Amino acid sequence: MCGIFGYMSNKEQGDLLLRMGSVITHRGPDGIGYYSKDRLHMGARRLSIIDLDKGDQPISNESGTVWTVFNGEIYNYIEIAEELKERGHVFNTRCDTEVIVHAYEEYGYSFLDRLNGMFAFALWDRQNRQLWLARDRIGEKPLYYGVQNGTFFFASELKAIRAHPDFRPTINRDALASFLRFSYVPAPYSIYEGIKKLLPGHMLCLKSPMSESNPQSYWSLEEVMHASNRDPFSGSDEEAVGELEKRLKKTVRSRIVSDVPLGAFLSGGIDSSAIVALMQTQSDRPVNTFSMGFHEPGFNEAAYAKRVAEHLGTNHTEIYLNSQEAMDVIPKLPEMYDEPFADSSQIPTHLSSVLARKHVTVSLSGDGGDELFAGYNRYLIAERLWKVAGRLPNALKNRTADLAAGISPESVERFYGKIEGILPQKMKVSLPTEKFYKLARALRATSSPQEVYKRIVSIIHTPEELLTLGSELPTILDAETPWHEIDDTVLTMVSLDLMTYHPDDILQKVDRAAMSVSLETRVPYLDHNLVEFIMSLPLEMKIRKGSSKWILRQVLYRHLPQELMERPKMGFAVPVSEWIRGPMKEWAEELIDNKRIEEERYFNTQAVVEMWQQHLSGKFNRTHELWNILMFQAWLSNNQFGN
Repeated sequence: MCGIFGYMSNKEQGDLLLRMGSVITHRGPDGIGYYSKDRLHMGARRLSIIDLDKGDQPISNESGTVWTVFNGEIYNYIEIAEELKERGHVFNTRCDTEVIVHAYEEYGYSFLDRLNGMFAFALWDRQNRQLWLARDRIGEKPLYYGVQNGTFFFASELKAIRAHPDFRPTINRDALASFLRFSYVPAPYSIYEGIKKLLPGHMLCLKSPMSESNPQSYWSLEEVMHASNRDPFSGSDEEAVGELEKRLKKTVRSRIVSDVPLGAFLSGGIDSSAIVALMQTQSDRPVNTFSMGFHEPGFNEAAYAKRVAEHLGTNHTEIYLNSQEAMDVIPKLPEMYDEPFADSSQIPTHLSSVLARKHVTVSLSGDGGDELFAGYNRYLIAERLWKVAGRLPNALKNRTADLAAGISPESVERFYGKIEGILPQKMKVSLPTEKFYKLARALRATSSPQEVYKRIVSIIHTPEELLTLGSELPTILDAETPWHEIDDTVLTMVSLDLMTYHPDDILQKVDRAAMSVSLETRVPYLDHNLVEFIMSLPLEMKIRKGSSKWILRQVLYRHLPQELMERPKMGFAVPVSEWIRGPMKEWAEELIDNKRIEEERYFNTQAVVEMWQQHLSGKFNRTHELWNILMFQAWLSNNQFGN
């Protein structure tokens, strides 16, 4: 695992690579290397995982005509290397990075089809004077790029680009509007003018700093979904469960290859428990597992994780944190995430990474299970909501939504507490107040399932009303095509989540949180061959009798008692609402001070003040909207530049 950075320019610019690399030392504390010829300057920070002695980057082919800097892991590199050796290629390392240059030399850019892994890399073809950038199919590893002042930049993190003197950090106000809606800046955009994120499953080729760079897709989730609709899995339930377990075992086995200590995050939920169970079946020693708990009962899963660990016999480490320890992370977030990012689970994700890094260098996670196996509550309610709401007049929907939004959080919690004991297990939820208000927002005037879905995944529905300037940027969520091409509401939502929320929120959150402490994370569910198989499974194998992840549960129950897993889905939340009303109130008020907001000229002062007062009163829960604003303000303060 590494951090990569570089630029293409006709200007001689001294020690810029050293400056760019020094700001992302956390991504690769074990070494740094450079290539600087032919107008192309690139480097890599290395976190040594495979071939600790000889895997330093940049790496070239035998003749020095192809060079690469690489971030990630190629899980089938041994197989590819053996094939290339048979064709006469000579390898100098056991490192997976080296297969990139030889495979390109042998097959051209089509070698991407052969790679199984997570990656972002830059490859320089000296003979053809071509710079290639590529990102893995699902978007596990980040890659930013862009042009300013005659210089083309690329890097794993924006801070490396910011270190270059040709870069001008001008905030894209339209990207800010999109951030307020989603809590993240959606790809291909970034918070800065002129800088983009390379989309998952895409590559681009550049011959000069100012030549047009049009990314091209080499793998498409949309095409996978269409192929699955045309040719779905047709076997029995038993055959499907068996095939899924076999494929999951194979994928997990490929992810536990490492020359350094390795473990896994264990929340005690379905996804991580399945990964750990399959790791333990293929290990001759107890697997290292890590979980973190909070003393607040509504936010604590550690007790469940401990029971799973005891049953599987893992070498389990847990830590309980109080709110102050979690809040101490918040000032570090703007530097860690580089652009505004407001998924508050970034806090426990970082703390879990800190815990794991004390014991291992690589940790597997269960991310991706919710999307692939239709595990989010929205998959269960969105279609039902539309069937009801679609029959109601807009005026009635709006009135109902307004009434629901006006119910105090305390009243919601009190009502749920009264009925929780009589609800069937599958209808119980964690954080009921948060889900109640999200449902109320989604109920407002809607004309299609597409609009219901966008409301459910949105935090602020009219961001322009909060801003002095800026209009939302178009994303795939605004396109009608997915809803027409996939003839199923739930499958369309799954597809869109995997293309937007998953890479831009979940995977970005994990990458920055873990790499900030030099921890490599691996996500078995995101093996593209496994994704293609899971997408081919009929929806009734994922959602059955009102419960999600049916088929994954069947695999898990072969290794764990069912009663260990029967509980409401909790997620990875922290009590932000209570914090900003209580111990963090002064911090919040400083960031959204009237004078400060007026001077910065990004937000509508009155709108922000009204939102803040509503939240303080306790009559409304405006946690998520305020957290988006506060995270932007904290990021802006950390970056110290003008309008």
